Amino acid sequence: MQVAWNFLSLGIIPGIMVEASLPLPRSFYLLFFFEDIMHSCLRHLRPRDFEQLPDDIAVSANIADIEEKRGFTSYFVFVIEVKTKGGSKYLIYRRYRQFYALQSKLEERFGPENKTSPFTCNLPVLPAKVYMGVKQEIAEMRIPTLNAYMKSLLSLPIWVLMDEDVRIFFYQSSYDSEQVPQALRRLRPRTRKVKSESPQGAIFDRMAAPRAEALFDFTGNSKLELNFKVGDVIILLSRINKDWLEGTVRGATGIFPQSFVKILKDFPEEEDPTNWLRCYFYGDTISTTKDIAVEEDLSSTPLFKDLLQLMRREFQREDIALNYRDAQGDLVRLLSDEDVALMVRQAQRLPSQKHLFPWKLHVTQKDDYAVYNTVP
Repeated sequence: MQVAWNFLSLGIIPGIMVEASLPLPRSFYLLFFFEDIMHSCLRHLRPRDFEQLPDDIAVSANIADIEEKRGFTSYFVFVIEVKTKGGSKYLIYRRYRQFYALQSKLEERFGPENKTSPFTCNLPVLPAKVYMGVKQEIAEMRIPTLNAYMKSLLSLPIWVLMDEDVRIFFYQSSYDSEQVPQALRRLRPRTRKVKSESPQGAIFDRMAAPRAEALFDFTGNSKLELNFKVGDVIILLSRINKDWLEGTVRGATGIFPQSFVKILKDFPEEEDPTNWLRCYFYGDTISTTKDIAVEEDLSSTPLFKDLLQLMRREFQREDIALNYRDAQGDLVRLLSDEDVALMVRQAQRLPSQKHLFPWKLHVTQKDDYAVYNTVP
């Protein structure tokens, strides 16, 4: 008996019908043949099938700035503006090593050397790792090549755009959304315009929205900056940093210095996105507890050498050892990246507090072995 499977009803590819000679009662065979059918369909996707992709698929990405972060070690992140098929725009923060990890997965999955997968293509080239030099200069140097890399990556076949790791890379995580950009030096001005509304609706929106009144005339030095006259009421869109705001007036959008305006209604108070690492230090005579600010995601796993350097810097001691408490309450010394990974995994089962790493560090003197339980 001929049966037709409508991939629209399966939520896979709208409008594609596939026929197969299977007895109707044996729907079990659908699973057996599903992978081959999917592969065949993807190989024959046409350009117009792009319109059938989800609206949250990234279609362009551009580096707006770099920012220095103080995590387990000092590092720079790329502030990237992502635009989606559905028209939304947002910022994500990515380190070079995240680019490198994504590229490694894509080469394994879609690279020409993969002889077993029907999905292979020529992947863009990622700039190589740099081990020597000033971190900021290295980050600045990488911007043009990373922009070209992302442009080429988002021009690859649809099955690459739909890849889970690609989607996660360009997805705005909760950590990304909590960050406040310090500046957006390379970001072109947005062309948003205020929609025309009825007078009643406009009055309501202006009274409800964060807004400021211009104290002086301001003429920007670039297209990125907003021009306004004294007395103008500016609808506030975002806070760029402590000195600059973004707003809109008379259909134009741009940034401007806060010192030129009086805030009539401020933004809702934002939650501090800083995360904290709790450390217990065991000295010669006293023990202390210290919470250290770390600009890293709570789910991240540090390298052992970075963690050791951070603790040496915070406690001004070189002769220290790092430890954690196991399920029995005994101290276990950390000696490698594998030990740190084990500590992080075990802590995932424990109750956690907001903005506090679930794992705790116990810092002892390197030659003090009395802190360990040696009873069998």
